Amino acid sequence: MRMTNKIMQNNSLYNINNNKVLQDKLSTQMSTQKKITRPSDDPVIAIRALRLRSDVSQIKQYYEKNAPDAESWLKVTADALNTTTSVIEDMLEQCTKGSNKDLGVEQLDIIVTQLKSLKSEFYATGNVDYAGRYVFAGYRTDTTLTYTENKTENFEITEQLDISALDTINYTSIGDLKGISSANYDPETDGAIADTTIKNNDIYRIRLSYDSLKDGVPSVTKYDAGTDAYVDVFPSVTTMSSTANPNPYDYIVQNPDAVVLVPETGELLIGADAYDDYITGAVDSGQEIRVTYEKDSWKDGDLRPQHYFACTYTDSATGKTIDYNEGYLTDEGASQIIQYDVGYNQKIRINTTADEVFTLDVDRNIDDLESALAALKEIGEAKTNLDNMLDGMTEGEAGYDELKATADAADKAYTYIRENIQKMFEGLITKVNGTLDNTSVAITDNGTRGSRLDLITNRLMTQKTTFQTLQSANEDVDITEVTIQLTSMNYSYQSALLATSKIMQNSLMNYI
Repeated sequence: MRMTNKIMQNNSLYNINNNKVLQDKLSTQMSTQKKITRPSDDPVIAIRALRLRSDVSQIKQYYEKNAPDAESWLKVTADALNTTTSVIEDMLEQCTKGSNKDLGVEQLDIIVTQLKSLKSEFYATGNVDYAGRYVFAGYRTDTTLTYTENKTENFEITEQLDISALDTINYTSIGDLKGISSANYDPETDGAIADTTIKNNDIYRIRLSYDSLKDGVPSVTKYDAGTDAYVDVFPSVTTMSSTANPNPYDYIVQNPDAVVLVPETGELLIGADAYDDYITGAVDSGQEIRVTYEKDSWKDGDLRPQHYFACTYTDSATGKTIDYNEGYLTDEGASQIIQYDVGYNQKIRINTTADEVFTLDVDRNIDDLESALAALKEIGEAKTNLDNMLDGMTEGEAGYDELKATADAADKAYTYIRENIQKMFEGLITKVNGTLDNTSVAITDNGTRGSRLDLITNRLMTQKTTFQTLQSANEDVDITEVTIQLTSMNYSYQSALLATSKIMQNSLMNYI
């Protein structure tokens, strides 16, 4: 093949151009510190870079956002639970004081007042929030656990109970001793109020989670396997005000086959015969009982029903209804667990739900104690009035024997009620300890989740470093190596220019 000057020129230009292309590539790598600038430069590196960048992005999301957010939520929850523990321990101390049978009405009143204050603090702790999200409110993180002001909202509430929800209360009927004083009682004319009129009875009841209910007959049903439906537990339920005469407690003692709802106290009283007929042998242990009732008056500090029960809210202005927690009445369950993605196929629960700690029985137990103390104050005042009247008379004086018998009846009633209060305090110690145990379990569960999150966070940190190293190895250039190559290429370029200039000085014309 004949090598002409033209061929040599073309070859020289081609090689010089390739040299410049390589110089440009190395210069670009030096400037960007990346091996490629477009996928076509090296498809293998490009594909691997996309995968590694996706992995690094996910790990950063887990490590820098999700995990810290979860950790903060858990810490806020832990602080709230620790506060709750302190409040419950204070309640336990007051209950222990109250169980002393030698305490008078004034001292008991102080203790009950302190318990009410601690109860308010207990539930107020449940309103703690993290970045505007209420941590104990389940899925409804935009709604406080309790009402923060008095409000009128109509809810139809369905409580799901079992046989363990039935308890007994001790009730002392004081008859005509209520409000007795020298102004309305003359022993000589009115005669004696004998201690036989003082009756002490145990009454079966279902204490609902709320008081101040809306008037109306509640629905009390149980599941019947034969019909595969819920049927009435009692043939009939009567609604009776606590101010009725006779009051509901006296009425249920006098009518043992009756079942009475007291809206003011939220109690479903069950007569002894009704209990034997419709509960004993008719309701199995663990069998569900549903009680449906309405409530439209809420006080500051009341727990919102949508956090605890299947319920229906009705807007009084528009009549529009909103159903809450319908799944509670089915096999779907009542769990409102919030989980965070904190790693590849790794989720961690961050929330503790209200029903695990802030149960409604704390409020209702103290309500019972307050009602019992009110009864003790009432009979105590009558007892004091009768004792004062007795001090103003002498034995043998007309009406003295009648007054003495009445004073003895008041003493008997006072003794019954005082003993009942002592038993209530002793029982409350057990119940408060149960609440403390629940809180301890919640603290342990929350701490366990926190420890697991720490392990996951440490692993994420290691993974982040590893994947970033792999990403750098795949995409980033070795600056030292590129510098050497660029310098070498520059020498090659200068040498090529020099060689070409010498070769191209001679042509065919020089030999003609």
